[in-house]
Amino acid sequence: MHSLSKVWLFCLLLLVSSVASANLTIEITRGSDQALPIGVVPFAGSDGLPEDVAQIVQDDLERSGYFAPLARSAMFEQPSQSDDVQFGTWRSLDVRYLVVGQARQTDGGFELQFELMDISGQRRMIGETVTVRGNDLRGAAHYISDQIFEEITDIRGAFSTKIAYVTAQGIGDNMQFGLYVADADGRRSEQVLTSDEPIMSPAWSPDGTKLAYVSFETERPAIYIQDVATGQRVQATSFEGINGAPAWSPDGRRIAMSLSKDGQPEIYIMDVGSRSVERITNNNSIDTEPAWAPDGQNLLFTSDRSGGPQLYQYSLGGGEAQRLTFTGNYNARGRYAPDGEQIFLIHRSSNGYQVARQDLSGNRLVVLSESTRDESPSVAPNGTMVIFATQQGGNGVLSAVSADGRSSFRLPSAQGDVRDPAWSPFLN
Repeated sequence: MHSLSKVWLFCLLLLVSSVASANLTIEITRGSDQALPIGVVPFAGSDGLPEDVAQIVQDDLERSGYFAPLARSAMFEQPSQSDDVQFGTWRSLDVRYLVVGQARQTDGGFELQFELMDISGQRRMIGETVTVRGNDLRGAAHYISDQIFEEITDIRGAFSTKIAYVTAQGIGDNMQFGLYVADADGRRSEQVLTSDEPIMSPAWSPDGTKLAYVSFETERPAIYIQDVATGQRVQATSFEGINGAPAWSPDGRRIAMSLSKDGQPEIYIMDVGSRSVERITNNNSIDTEPAWAPDGQNLLFTSDRSGGPQLYQYSLGGGEAQRLTFTGNYNARGRYAPDGEQIFLIHRSSNGYQVARQDLSGNRLVVLSESTRDESPSVAPNGTMVIFATQQGGNGVLSAVSADGRSSFRLPSAQGDVRDPAWSPFLN
């Protein structure tokens, strides 16, 4: 039988506390030796613009781990259109792909023209004119990055997506918590909630318009649903005990969660429209951290029913939950890859708590991260990267690692700690 202290200890090990600031900065910590060499030439006419569009595109592509951009200082020439590209020059620099472009200001904003060149094939791959409303040059740059990434890799780009994360500032009774939404590169952060009480476990709705999260503002954990654009929110649960770990179903009609209203923390599913809840698990263990399979037919969750935290999968069609993880004595916070063929999780090894990947077909577990105090993995909607919380110099930071483990980057904050990242779905 589990004591209340054991329940809270287990949940504290799995759920994440939080701490800190606005814009995040990018630090590439590991590059892939298989990255494709690419050149992104500064756009003609971009001097004096609010943003360096070509630099944003270059940073996006480098952060993906798929590309190794050529330094601007190594560029012998800076063409702005395909007709001006000297293929031999760029071949001598070992560049495989080249991005050129132009920018001009219009009455209502800006106009960006870009072209992607295949240097070895001596051909123009794609080209487009992008109209920018107002000063949204960063959004346009991320869109261009998405087009380039997909054209070369055949994988949809995720640079135009968002991340949500939780922060806290202050000491002791003066702590201030915040829920932020930012671009996938950590820039243009906006605070969508501030509170004197902890906030944790943000989760995006599948259409990217809402966030579900846990707040302690009523002196006990409760789950809220908030519209990101308007700030309007509703309290979805207020049961006695634990209300935690919300996870939206792929159709957006249901939210899986962990509730202890009937004793032990168990997995429940709430209908968003009616607020009715259905109990899914029923045993003497602690069940928490649910995640939906992409097809909406299975739930992944963490349970200590085998003696320590392990991942289990429950089919909504019925039957017993099946244990998925057997490597080591701690595997938690599982998340499906978008294709449903892999899961990403936190695995405890001799090196500490690290992000890992496990194939569902062969159950082979591979550690991806090099840090040792990792928490809260969240998968990019194209499955190429996993963002997570970790520690750097005593502070909480966000980091990301590629799904193959070959590349990684860090998103440190200028102030304090940052926790509990959640990668948005595709937003259009």
